[in-house]
Amino acid sequence: MMNKQLLTLRALNMFYFATNAILTPFLPVYFAEKGYSSSEIGLLMMFGPFVAIFAQPLWGYLSDRYHKLKLIIFVLWSLSVMASVGVFMLDGFTYSFVFMLLLNFFLLPSNPLLDSIVIKTTLQAGVPYGTVRMFGSLGFTLVAMSSGFILAKLGGVHNIPYLYWGLWVMPLLLLLLLRDERSGGTRITLRSFGSVMGNKPFLWFLVMIFILTVPHRMNDVLAGLYLKELGASDSMLGWAWALAALSEVPTFALLGRYLHRFHELALLSIVAVLYTVRWLLYYAISDPFLIMLLQASHCITYAVFWIVSVQYAVRLVPEELRSTGQSLLSAVFLGLAGITGGTIGGLIQDRWGGQYMYAFGAVLTLLAALLLIGTHVYMRKGTKKPSGLFL
Repeated sequence: MMNKQLLTLRALNMFYFATNAILTPFLPVYFAEKGYSSSEIGLLMMFGPFVAIFAQPLWGYLSDRYHKLKLIIFVLWSLSVMASVGVFMLDGFTYSFVFMLLLNFFLLPSNPLLDSIVIKTTLQAGVPYGTVRMFGSLGFTLVAMSSGFILAKLGGVHNIPYLYWGLWVMPLLLLLLLRDERSGGTRITLRSFGSVMGNKPFLWFLVMIFILTVPHRMNDVLAGLYLKELGASDSMLGWAWALAALSEVPTFALLGRYLHRFHELALLSIVAVLYTVRWLLYYAISDPFLIMLLQASHCITYAVFWIVSVQYAVRLVPEELRSTGQSLLSAVFLGLAGITGGTIGGLIQDRWGGQYMYAFGAVLTLLAALLLIGTHVYMRKGTKKPSGLFL
C-alpha cells in the first residue's frame, strides 16, 4: 500500500508541475501580446500570490483541523481550472486582474497541502522527500522543453489555454487514487494556530526567506520578458525553464541523504551567496543563450533552498501544525515575495531595463546571506555547541 501511495504521489507531482510549465514561461509573454506593460504584467502575475498569503494559512489550518487534505486539494484544483477560463477567454486588464487573482487564490494553497502529504508519506516510508518531489521537476522539464514546439504548431503563444486545460486531466484523475495521510497529532484549535504566529524563531526565519526569495520570484515572472528583450525565441523561453527544472532533479534526489550533516541556516546562507553570484551574472551578461544556460544554476539555488526550507519549517513547528507551517512558508515565498518581486522588478524593468532588476536582486540576496549566517552564529552561541560552523 505504501509503494502504491509513493507511486501515485510521484505521478501526481509530475503532472501537477507539468501544468506550471505552461504558466511560468509563457503567461507573461501571453499578456505582453495583449499589450500590457512589464509593470502591469508584474502586477497581474503577483497580486494573486499576494492575496494567497491570506488564503494559504486558512486552507492549511482547515486541513490540519479536519484531516481532509485530498478533498481540499481536489476542490482547489477544480476551482483553479474554472478561474483559468476567465483568464484566457476574457479581454481587458480588469478581467485579467480579477481572474488571475482567483486562479492564484485557489491554485497556490494546494501546493503546500500536496507537499504535506508527500512529507507525511516519505517519513512513514523512510525515503527522502526529494525522491518524490524530483518527479515534479521532471514533469515541468518535459512540458517546458516541448511546449514551445507545440505552441508553434498550434499557431503561437495565444493558444496556451488548450495546452493548459489538456494537462489538467491527469492530476485530477490521479488525485482520486491518492490516500489521505492523517497527521499523528491531535486535532488543532485556533489557539494552537495562534501559537505558530507567536513562534519567534519561525517568524524570523520567514523574514529571512522573504528577503532571499524576492529576486527569485522577480525572475520567475520577468525572466521571459527580459529574454524577449534580448532577442530570445519562444522555444528558447521553454528551454530556459526546462533547464532550470531538469537541473533540480539530481538535487532533489540526492540532497536529502546528506542534510543531516549540516544545519539548515548554514546551508541557506551558502545558497544566498550563490544566489548573489547568479543575479550578478544575469546583470553582466546580455547574450540570451548564455542567460538561458544560467537557468541551470537552479540546482544549487532554488532546489537546495526549497528542500532545506521545508525541512527547517517542519522542525520549527509542532507535528500537528505541519500543514499550517508549510502554508505560511509557501505564502511568504509565493505570495509576499511574489508581489514584491513582481511589482518592483516590473517598475525597474520599465524604467531602466531588465539588467538593473538583477542588480537589485543581488543586493537583496547578499543582505539575506548576512542575516542567515549571523542568525546561525547567534544560535550556536546560545546553545554553546563546540561543533563546526556548518553543524
